[in-house]
Amino acid sequence: MTGDRFAGPEVLRSWASSGSAIAGGSAIAGVPVASTPMPSSPSKDLVAVDNPHPGRDYEVQFSTPELTCVCPLTGQPDFATVSITFVPDQHLVELKSLKLYLWTYRDVGAFHEDVTNRILDDLVAAISPRRMTVHTLWNVRGGITAEVTASHP
Repeated sequence: MTGDRFAGPEVLRSWASSGSAIAGGSAIAGVPVASTPMPSSPSKDLVAVDNPHPGRDYEVQFSTPELTCVCPLTGQPDFATVSITFVPDQHLVELKSLKLYLWTYRDVGAFHEDVTNRILDDLVAAISPRRMTVHTLWNVRGGITAEVTASHP
């Protein structure tokens, strides 16, 4: 490398083709792949990773239209877009663990307000952000759209 902080694709391809590996992993299209795959089923385990800039306030936003749960009264599915906005302190949340965490709600009977607040509580417990807001926009049911916003602190 020539003083760059991150290796470009050409460096990674060269490194991978030289027989090097990450923790016994292999390479796909010349890019090293770790040998320990992450799970692909719902999991409540939110993985915290170090914040590379803990001395600076900056905002992170994640959004997905794939949040689902079921109505605790009717058993009908509910679909929402969830947006998570936060200012990290010492940790960030790893995205695949967040995705797998959100999947855990798909068979849970819970009200919209409960799901939104539980997501906030679990994320705050996992990464202790300086500030965080979780906003859910639920698809129309019975002609009514529901939006729920929960914030910390």
